[in-house]
Amino acid sequence: MSFWAVTFLEYWKRKMATLAHHWDCMDFHEEEERPRPEFAAMAPTMEPNPVTGVKEPYFPEKTRFTRMFTGSMVIIMMLCVVMIFLVTVVMCRGIISLMMFRTGSPILRTEAGTIANISSSIVSLGLILLMGQVYTALAEQLTKWEMHRTQTQYDNAFIFKVFIFQFVNFYSSPFYVAFFKGRFVGYPTNYGTLFGMRNEDCGPGGCLIELAEQLFIIMVGKQLINNIQEFIIPKVKAWRQKRTLAKVLGDKASHEPQRWEEDYQLVECEGLFEEYLEMVLQFGFITIFVAAFPLAPLFALLNNWVEIRLDAHKFVCEYRRPVAERAQNIGVWFNILEALSHLSVIANAFLIAFTSDFLPRLLYQYKFDYDLKGYVNFTLAYAPLNYTEYPMCRYKAYRDNDGNYSLFYWELLAIRLGFIIAFEHVVFFVLRAIDWIVPDVPESLELKIKRERYLAKQALAENQEALLVSRGRGAAPATPGISSPGQ
Repeated sequence: MSFWAVTFLEYWKRKMATLAHHWDCMDFHEEEERPRPEFAAMAPTMEPNPVTGVKEPYFPEKTRFTRMFTGSMVIIMMLCVVMIFLVTVVMCRGIISLMMFRTGSPILRTEAGTIANISSSIVSLGLILLMGQVYTALAEQLTKWEMHRTQTQYDNAFIFKVFIFQFVNFYSSPFYVAFFKGRFVGYPTNYGTLFGMRNEDCGPGGCLIELAEQLFIIMVGKQLINNIQEFIIPKVKAWRQKRTLAKVLGDKASHEPQRWEEDYQLVECEGLFEEYLEMVLQFGFITIFVAAFPLAPLFALLNNWVEIRLDAHKFVCEYRRPVAERAQNIGVWFNILEALSHLSVIANAFLIAFTSDFLPRLLYQYKFDYDLKGYVNFTLAYAPLNYTEYPMCRYKAYRDNDGNYSLFYWELLAIRLGFIIAFEHVVFFVLRAIDWIVPDVPESLELKIKRERYLAKQALAENQEALLVSRGRGAAPATPGISSPGQ
């Protein structure tokens, strides 16, 4: 998946170059952009543009940086709110497990962990979607307040704010289950606690299956809710707009409306931000956690088949035709995709090394028994003798009878860290090789660009030559007549 992610991005660079050339945007730069209308209306002074020399609206950079710093503090506060919600979900999971155990039902007690994990994942999904809506509105107001000059600067600042929040919002719970749950449990007579409750431990099957359940609920649940929203919300907006226009026009409405009148009744296009955000978050799910949930790419593919048709219907039938804007590439979205592809290598290395049983099994095969006989018994430690009246109380850990880590634990830790370093270096080396082998611009397009430049130079040279010839003919003086002395 790491190789696929980088290969995908390399070929997307080639696609971007082809599209930019097709729409004549390869030489489009931000300096050519005019100031945003909102910026022009609210800017306090007029200053000459250092590139063009033309006077245009100006906002002091120092004031903008101050506002951006204040906005970043607000973002950090909102991220803290997300972490508070994460702790709430963790405690909710513990409370549900406790309630299941106290029912006395053998079935509920056996499946208490699974029921608690699924129900808390559904609660987490609801909180994620709610907080996402709240924060998007807040980020929009903060970005407007920062007074960015061009639409590109405004879009990049807005995208960065929303993505940082949505990244923590969507991925904090899976990251907790993958890398933190079950790490701070302690051992009998010395359990770790949080607000008086024992820290969560993974189920008998490990945390990987719980992570897969949570990813399935969050990812697929988000896809289903988004597709339902994309189908219903445009229709509701169109119905409300038609109703409002009917009230305004009243009897003046023509019985046979013109085409432009019908188009005006459609919903105004709100841009592609939500579409990009959905695809980028999906890209994160299928790359960062693919070791725990290998079916994620399949669900992403199925979702995208449906998504394409829903978007086609929405943009063709429900929305007005959007106003075209020039852009050389997809902007900061590409940088975010690259960052996610690199993060996925690190995350998958830690998942394989610390969350899965791949390395413990491998070390046991090497040291003790290749057929893994006695492996499960080896992974269980004995509780201290004074902890319980039962002489054979076992728990999952590599510890001795006093609760200290065994030699196998430290050997395994060294192998895990070595595996992460080796895995990352090998994968990043191959990724850099793919980056070097695949050119950013297709060879055919590069030849086409060179041919166009050559023809442009030829045409310019011919025009200059023709201009010099015409000037030479016009400037040549007429030969003066010589008069004879007798005249």
